[in-house]
Amino acid sequence: MVTALGDGIWWLDLGGVNAYLVDDGGEVTLIDAGPPWRAGAILDGLVDAGFALTDLDRVLVTHYDADHVAGLSRLGGLDVAVYAGRADAGLVTGSDSPDVRTWKGFTQAVMAPLVRDSPVEVRPLDDGDTVGSFTVYETPGHTPGHVAYVSEALDAAFVGDLVRESDGRLAPSPWVISDDTDRMRESIRSLSARSPAFSVLGMGHGVPFERGGKERLDDLAARL
Repeated sequence: MVTALGDGIWWLDLGGVNAYLVDDGGEVTLIDAGPPWRAGAILDGLVDAGFALTDLDRVLVTHYDADHVAGLSRLGGLDVAVYAGRADAGLVTGSDSPDVRTWKGFTQAVMAPLVRDSPVEVRPLDDGDTVGSFTVYETPGHTPGHVAYVSEALDAAFVGDLVRESDGRLAPSPWVISDDTDRMRESIRSLSARSPAFSVLGMGHGVPFERGGKERLDDLAARL
């Protein structure tokens, strides 16, 4: 299911997890790639938004989890750069393995068979880097290399699993699927304090907000 959230911004509802498609000044950008069994829905979403896979210019990954990256290798013919936070980039390429000494790493390792090594190039990102109109914000906690992408030009932020929406309210991702809840809460407060205003707020799970996104993030940060 494809829903327009703003001018050049589409929500790809993959059934329990979200991906997003953005026309970033003529550069077509996919944000997260979903689970492997929903790659067809991403391809359909591109068509519904007026594009083809060959129009895609880049993929921005918010973090390494199977439901956000496993679809990469199922997008046959994908030949674009993929960007990910530095601490998660090696997991996306398959050059690193999850740290099974932690609960988060153990759960990632259990799901790792779903994530085939992707043939595309993965470029690591650091806090403050820019990709197109997006500024990268390191937001560790859900995973060590989790990042958020904020674009003033697009009036939008895509924050992966830093937060989730339920019944119209934001909450941090549950502790049971997160690496470090204290770091995650600090990342929420940091993103709230450092990021510019934005209307659209797209998270990995739940219904994204078309307006008032920054205010909702600020409200959550104040409640933590």
